[in-house]
Amino acid sequence: MIVVFFPGDDPTGDGPWGMRAYVIFNVVLISMSAIGAAVVLATVRPPARHLPRWLLLTPLLSGSMLLVIRGVPGMVENLLMVTGIRRGGFVGAADISTGEFWTGIGINTYFFAGAVLLVGTTVSYGCRSAESAPDSRHPRSVEPGDDEPARCR
Repeated sequence: MIVVFFPGDDPTGDGPWGMRAYVIFNVVLISMSAIGAAVVLATVRPPARHLPRWLLLTPLLSGSMLLVIRGVPGMVENLLMVTGIRRGGFVGAADISTGEFWTGIGINTYFFAGAVLLVGTTVSYGCRSAESAPDSRHPRSVEPGDDEPARCR
């Protein structure tokens, strides 16, 4: 955490944003990660059953969309890099170092794995919370011969 506030040499590489934007960006990312971890944990904790369903589904859906938007193109970029079609990825230079190559592969895989895991968590929580919360507007119907109400499939 100390590196966020005191990163040493200019981590922006003399970019257009400056140090203040770098610190704000990292604080926002760290906060989003902490909130995301708390929300995901709340999906499996008994005390969270008393929370309104939308309170957990909203950040889960938002996080899922963000990770899919970043993770799926990242995996496509990985495929382009590994196959040699585009060694530097979508916007990278064709003559990148081996370290940059593997760093790109690792970061893209990290976001894709996050997307897969968070989408799975979101779907699972959505189904479980829909089953446990009765809704008078949408009563569950039981077909003749069914012992249970309809479930999320």
